[in-house]
Amino acid sequence: MSSITGNDAEGTGIAGRLRLGVNIDHVATVRNARGSAYPDPLRAAQLAEAAGADGITAHLREDRRHIADADIAALREHLTVPLNFEMAATPEMQAIALRHLPHAVCIVPEKREERTTEGGLEVAREENRLAHFIAPLRDAGCRVSLFIAADAAQVESAARIGAAVVELHTGAYCDLHHEGKFAERDAEFARLRDMAALADSLGLEAHAGHGLTYDTVGPIAALPQVRELNIGHFLIGEAIFVGLEAAIAKMRAHMDAARAGA
Repeated sequence: MSSITGNDAEGTGIAGRLRLGVNIDHVATVRNARGSAYPDPLRAAQLAEAAGADGITAHLREDRRHIADADIAALREHLTVPLNFEMAATPEMQAIALRHLPHAVCIVPEKREERTTEGGLEVAREENRLAHFIAPLRDAGCRVSLFIAADAAQVESAARIGAAVVELHTGAYCDLHHEGKFAERDAEFARLRDMAALADSLGLEAHAGHGLTYDTVGPIAALPQVRELNIGHFLIGEAIFVGLEAAIAKMRAHMDAARAGA
């Protein structure tokens, strides 16, 4: 889920090099399954960096089910690429973000009972609360991203409250593809395309992520207004079979080919 500043133009709609953020949450999931010290998320992040990741994403959940506070501190200390800190809009997480000052914070909805982030943030109904929540983060120099569904009301609200980025939730698009519901998939893709364009027109940088695989990444990567993709679970799963560096290199190749119109 979001936000790496590159050297190419941002928020311009120019289809330059598409950035890749790698989410390393599920390395911590494997570690925590045994309550051990390994595998180390920092090592995964450093391998991802060496393989060409433009940034690293880590989600510190309220229940600490995967990433732990010590992981955030280690990532912040040792990474040389930007750290994107995914977090719920709670006072605890705001305080942690303000203490570590990651390059970016991505505000996501969070429910204890969900296995993963199931939907987008409700910005339109919570504009006032979220505007006050993100202001100190923005003032401290963090780039604020909101993880939202492909919906015009959410995009417009994100612009009104002063977010720099919206990350469009691609989970429904990916699920429909893998279920073979191609007409519905195409309709969801059209919404993603239109909302990326709307975000760009409002001065927001458009990112996308959730559920992307080698099979689904191409059309999203080809959208000219999308500046960054954030991918985690699939890459960590694929790494079991081919290694993390190889998995990232293949994803990077798919993204670059789509961006080039191959």
